[in-house]
Parts: sequence; structure tokens; C-alpha cells
Amino acid sequence: MTAPASPAQGAADHAARARSFDAAAAQYAAHRPSYPAALLDTIEELTGRPLTGTRVADIGAGTGISTALLHERGARVLAVEPGDGMAAQFRAGHPGIPLVRGNGNALPLADDSTDLLTYAQAWHWTDPHRSVPEALRVLRPGGALALWWNTDALDIDWIAEAAHRAGRFFGIDIPAEKQRAARTELADPTGRLEFTRRELRWSRRIPVDAHLANIGSHSFFLVCPEDRRTAFFTQERDHLLEVFPDGLVEETYDVLLLVATKP
Repeated sequence: MTAPASPAQGAADHAARARSFDAAAAQYAAHRPSYPAALLDTIEELTGRPLTGTRVADIGAGTGISTALLHERGARVLAVEPGDGMAAQFRAGHPGIPLVRGNGNALPLADDSTDLLTYAQAWHWTDPHRSVPEALRVLRPGGALALWWNTDALDIDWIAEAAHRAGRFFGIDIPAEKQRAARTELADPTGRLEFTRRELRWSRRIPVDAHLANIGSHSFFLVCPEDRRTAFFTQERDHLLEVFPDGLVEETYDVLLLVATKP
């Protein structure tokens, strides 16, 4: 295990990882997983209203994976994205969905203007001491904040083993890092929101090289030197083909969902 970074270095590393997606936006759009229909059903259940006709702002929209699902469900959705490369990829893939530039720490939205704020794989890139007050500012009374993440199903042996291999490569506890973001006390350290938590399991089967491209679109790998990254994925491909000799990987995810209603 490497020594922990200083606060300043940690902040710089976090910022570099956040920026790293812009250069890999096409890879992200092509290979990142989507979300199951049951996720949107659960959001409707917990918010007590259908998504159809709901005013939604999808923050940190990236290439539009979650935004498109909300749009297809009938929501009046606006995407908010800070990154140049990700925004360009969004506009190329979803020209009919409006997008504005901004981030969760300073939302480009009017007070009491939104029924639902959503953050898919994005809340951990904000500073909750700033993004919680911003969410409460733009949500109408009775509106809701929904945060969710696809996380690896670590009770499945091959997934746990792959996570530990990646952890050893980076010198970090990757399973702990992935679970950390959705802990309610970290999602809102201000204590102003009362979250309800749900977990939803789903899976998909994709070719091994598509799986590796998905993994490679994560920020830890995007900021890793290319030669080290290539060497890791060469070895990882061999490991995966031992488990999936037909070359089709069964990715299994637990979607961690947090929903809170504005008083």
C-alpha cells in the first residue's frame, strides 16, 4: 500500500481524474454500462410521482447515458455537464436533448425551478458542502435529489478477484473506494438531507475487449501512464479468458441509489 497523499496532492489528483474523461469521451459513451429499467421505477416509487412530465436536471450528465433514459421515460430533462469533451460527445449522441455547461457546486439553474435533480456516477465529483445547498436551492418544495452508482457485485468471485488485482496495481482498496461514495453520511455531511437507500442488481454480457474498454474508461486508468495501463490490461485479458473462455464477460452490478426529498 502506498503512503496516503497529502490533502493538497489528493485534491490535485482528484481534479486530474475529473478532467481525464474529456479525452476519453467516445470510449466512455461506447463502453460504459447503462442502468436497468427498475432503477427508474424505483425513483418514481421513492419520489411519489411519474417521471413523465417531470422537470429533471441531470447533473454531470457526461455522454448522456442516464439523461437519455430519463428522456425516454418522458421526463422534461435538461443535462448539465462541465467537461468540453464529454459535452461534445453528448451533443453528438443526443442532439435533441438540451444541455448547458456547469457543475453541481454552482448550478446554472434558477431557484425552485426543478422537480428532480439526478446525479448518475457524478455526485462524488462534487463538494457536498457546496452541492447540497445548491441542490436545495434549485429544487422546488417537495422536489427530490437522486444519486446513483453502478458498483461491482463483489460477492461474485471473479469480480472480487479482478477488483483486488486492480487495487494491488494502484496501491488502493478499490472495493472500499467504490462503496465509499454512496455512504449517506458522506453524500451529505451537512446533515440537511434524509436519504432513502436502495440496491438493485443487474447484469450484461459483453465481449472481453469491450469489458476491458469499459474498465479502461475509469479515471484511475485514464490518468495512468499508457505503458503501465497496457501491461495491466494484457495480463487482465488472460485472467478473464480463464473465467470466460468463450470471450463473453458477464458483468454484474449493484446500483446503489440514494433519494432525498426537499422539505
